[in-house]
Amino acid sequence: MSVVLHWFLPTSGDGRTVVERFHANRSLGAAAPRDPDIDYLAQVAQAAERNGFVGVLTPTGTWCEDAWLTTAALLARTSTLKFLVAFRPGVISPTLAAQMAATYQRISRGRLLLNVVTGGDEIEQRRFGDWLDHDRRYARTDEFLHVVRAVWSGRPVDFDGEHYRVSGATVLAAPDPVPPIYFGGSSDAALPVAARRADVYLTWGEPPAQVAEKIGRVRELAGDRPIRFGVRLHTISRDTSAEAWREAEKLLEALDPAQVAKAQEQLRASQSVGQQRMLALHGGDLSRGVRGLEVHPGLWAGIGLVRGGAGTALVGSHEEVADLVEEYHAVGVEEFVLSGYPHLEEAFWFGEGVRPVLAARGLLADPAAAADPRTAPELSAPPETLSLGGS
Repeated sequence: MSVVLHWFLPTSGDGRTVVERFHANRSLGAAAPRDPDIDYLAQVAQAAERNGFVGVLTPTGTWCEDAWLTTAALLARTSTLKFLVAFRPGVISPTLAAQMAATYQRISRGRLLLNVVTGGDEIEQRRFGDWLDHDRRYARTDEFLHVVRAVWSGRPVDFDGEHYRVSGATVLAAPDPVPPIYFGGSSDAALPVAARRADVYLTWGEPPAQVAEKIGRVRELAGDRPIRFGVRLHTISRDTSAEAWREAEKLLEALDPAQVAKAQEQLRASQSVGQQRMLALHGGDLSRGVRGLEVHPGLWAGIGLVRGGAGTALVGSHEEVADLVEEYHAVGVEEFVLSGYPHLEEAFWFGEGVRPVLAARGLLADPAAAADPRTAPELSAPPETLSLGGS
């Protein structure tokens, strides 16, 4: 088992502090010095490709650019890079999603990965017209993924469930290869869906022991079904540990207590169990200082003071960061979705600093094999007519 590395595409903007994003943090009084225009995003994507990352995660939400359109525009600006496109199943039909993915896979010649985001923020979901509660959203996602995979078989599909009903659903041609499905969620409603439907289960960067416990739960639920595991983290890697921690301190010093308080108020309202687990790591306490927010050796929770979702960073020398990557790998993590501020420069710091250390330790996957979705678990063909009960 080896490590697969991905980077992140900052489609809400980028900058040298955590709050410098184009749209999402206007309420915090911040604006991005680097707008998410196609030329800057192409630079980030090309930096990721140059530094050996297999793919880039592109987020979804009203706070960023649309992931499908943005990444499709970047296909011509890159050669081998995969695009891990995040999307919300509750705002698109499963047949249309299957069609979009199949088309994308053909025009990109197999460079699509899919990140299914069920959604834990009720306010954000309602912006899209989605009024289901938390657990029912996951039940709907279960049906959604069942239909999508069935449609990808290339045969017409009939389905009658609680949330979706389709007749003769099909696509022009089945995608080849089938895009792997990445899926996250920490709640009791999410884990069984991940175990049934995901190729890669993603978790935010909790300490390794907590990640190991979550992996164990998903493996138990999955039984004999093969599933891989990934973690979403930020990185601050430098030639020396002191330099890296100084960079973390700069990020912390740029935060205003009022910004932190407002961000924490917004984040505490989230229904996401994973988000609440992130908040518990730091408690919203800016006064703890940079090293007081180190929640595991080399794992820093300061980013989560103002940023939703992934709120922890690997901090240290290149060797120390590689050590922590290896520690996650030892508990079952194979894929790492990484990012840093700014994303352009940090892609080079990690790619030129940490990646050679991982390669020397024999931890890196063969780039061609890692980039090929056909290495994902085999999918069984569904019957002609499908039916699914409640989750």
